[in-house]
Amino acid sequence: MANLRSSKIRVGRNKRREEVNKKRLSSVRTAVKQTRAAIAAGDKEGAQKAFKKAEGSLARAAGKRTIKKRTAARQTSRLAAAVKALFKK
Repeated sequence: MANLRSSKIRVGRNKRREEVNKKRLSSVRTAVKQTRAAIAAGDKEGAQKAFKKAEGSLARAAGKRTIKKRTAARQTSRLAAAVKALFKK
């Protein structure tokens, strides 16, 4: 347990940040899943819309350092390639 006043404040702040990060990460995962589901269904328009949402979610999470920038870039790249391949079929 924290003893100092500053460490008590820090514990509370960490809890609040953890909640925000959990929500943000959850929204990222949901957006990525929706994109993959649209790709699997062969829905070109739905995949494009879902990809735009997922791309934004990933960029925001990376900017806020919820996830690493390279992880966001890698996931975005893979999703983009999958959407592009859907249009080539």
